[in-house]
Amino acid sequence: MWFFDAIASGFQHPTDPGRLQWFRILFGTVLTTRFALSIGQGGWQRFAPGSLSLHLAEQRFGPRRARLLTSAYRPALIVRTIAALTLAAGLVPRLSLLVVLAGAAMELLYLKSPNAVRYTLLTGTCLLLAGDLGHGLTVTHGPSTANTWAQCLLVLITTDIYWNSAWQKLRSPQFRSGLYLAQWIHTYTQVKDQLPHRRFQYAVPALIRRHMGNLTDRDVRLWRAAAASVIAAEIALPPALLVPQPMPYAVAAGIAMHSAFSCLKPRQLITFSGLTAGTYVAFSS
Repeated sequence: MWFFDAIASGFQHPTDPGRLQWFRILFGTVLTTRFALSIGQGGWQRFAPGSLSLHLAEQRFGPRRARLLTSAYRPALIVRTIAALTLAAGLVPRLSLLVVLAGAAMELLYLKSPNAVRYTLLTGTCLLLAGDLGHGLTVTHGPSTANTWAQCLLVLITTDIYWNSAWQKLRSPQFRSGLYLAQWIHTYTQVKDQLPHRRFQYAVPALIRRHMGNLTDRDVRLWRAAAASVIAAEIALPPALLVPQPMPYAVAAGIAMHSAFSCLKPRQLITFSGLTAGTYVAFSS
């Protein structure tokens, strides 16, 4: 298996540089979408005079530093979106990547739960360590050691994300029992018409709400089976993605799983789901 051969050779085992070049295109596309969405739905008005976000920034950083943040905020939104687009297009990719990572890191200053930012920085750093990011939308193929270390690191990060997530779910009796998912869908069904921006924030199909959103014993059993399937998938996906024979099926299963995740919170999970599914290209040499 190429992954273990690469480790055994001190990352001198040749791989296809096109794998990381494809991920660079996917990474730039996902971040372009995320950054563009962050401008809308109130994002442009963050730190407006009298806003809660400005008040919290002043409390956290002090008035002077808060003013620096607010004055740089809107220009940074524009610059990082352009940089993400040029990264996807392969125009000065390394410089574009540095700007994208800086623009993503800015969110650590004001987001309450910046897990998506941390994952962006981790996967983006893997790209930064790659020796051949390619140029334009052309993907080059052929044995090379330029991206071997970065590709192995990306595989390790995705594996850790999946297995750590499975471990946390296994430790949660409420998730394992199906009660967490059943309660989430039931609550959403009751309040969905009162939620702001519901077309972008939530996308649970009506069929699911109608047949699995009533918090009955049957619903809980169905969600228990769904929870067990998610845990099993997160454990099995990394090794299955590394083996050529089951890889196509693992890719299909992973995309289906992340599509289901994204129905729960489309806008919030666009980065995690998009980037995680994008890393699948790194699992093949």
